[in-house]
Amino acid sequence: MAGEFPRWRKNPDIRMNRSLIGIPLGDIAGVGPEIVVKALADPALYATARPLVIGTGSALRRALRCTGLDLKLHPVSDPAAGHYRPGSIDLIDLDNIDAEQVIFGQVQAEAGRAAFEFINRAVELAQAGQLDALATTPINKEAFRAAGVPDIGHTELLGRLTGSTDPLTMFQVFELKVFFLSRHVSLAQAIGLVTRERVLDYLRRSAAALQTLGIARPRLAVAGLNPHGGEHGLFGDEEGRELAPAIAAARALGLEVSGPIAADSVFHLALNGTFDAVLSLYHDQGHIATKMVDFQRTIAVTLGLPFIRSSVDHGTAFDLAGTGRANALSMAEAIRLAALYAPLYGKSRAA
Repeated sequence: MAGEFPRWRKNPDIRMNRSLIGIPLGDIAGVGPEIVVKALADPALYATARPLVIGTGSALRRALRCTGLDLKLHPVSDPAAGHYRPGSIDLIDLDNIDAEQVIFGQVQAEAGRAAFEFINRAVELAQAGQLDALATTPINKEAFRAAGVPDIGHTELLGRLTGSTDPLTMFQVFELKVFFLSRHVSLAQAIGLVTRERVLDYLRRSAAALQTLGIARPRLAVAGLNPHGGEHGLFGDEEGRELAPAIAAARALGLEVSGPIAADSVFHLALNGTFDAVLSLYHDQGHIATKMVDFQRTIAVTLGLPFIRSSVDHGTAFDLAGTGRANALSMAEAIRLAALYAPLYGKSRAA
């Protein structure tokens, strides 16, 4: 960890080539500010990224008190003015909420409003080409609703703000990558979305997304929906009626797709290198698979936006807010992954 920091300090070109990652601060009633300051306290992070927080200075100062960290805030009005060096936190300070008036661990409309404004400003900067990628912190859906924000989550909000239709969600933990056919819908609704047309569309888009991340010929697998993949119709017929025709159509288009493969084995196979990614058919199917590998290192990536976005895959953790005990590993991994993928994604979309 300590070995990489002096290398870029001695070579300014390395410093300037690091991806500039915007970090909107999220719901400040939760652990977002604390995991951000903890992540940015690691000098090694600056070897690969130039992190810029978009939030409010009062929340960061409170987080520094909670965690006992000695970092300086460096407010800037323009990303180009950042120092991006260990020991200080570069910040675009919207000064739109007084964190001292926000109660830790409670749903508050003002916190939801501020979180929306942090994200909105980060998107504006990314779309203007002033940020290479975003690494987001947790928001609270109830606080969003209380603030009148119509979006159910980050992905939907980012899609609306950028005019992107149905962005793709990909989870990554180590080399395991998982795409999701559906996200925040009931299980009954998710089953209804398992159609050959939708599966084929997601296979095409998932393959294209993997190509933007540097995998020239992706090997995809489709998870089964029913126990044992339906056992040829004994436990459900979606595999034969919807999934198999979609996979055949994808192969006819030249895509390398396998399945449907029973969900109790397909993720293990992908983790061990048989496939580059798995298409999960509903929210919890893929969430459980990735988080059981390593909860803290499971990172959400949103593709199909004008820029790449990574995120921690945990919530606001209201029970830990203000204690200084929240684990920042996921935040640090999200920043690193955004910095890794930003050059590949930007180059691909510019082509």
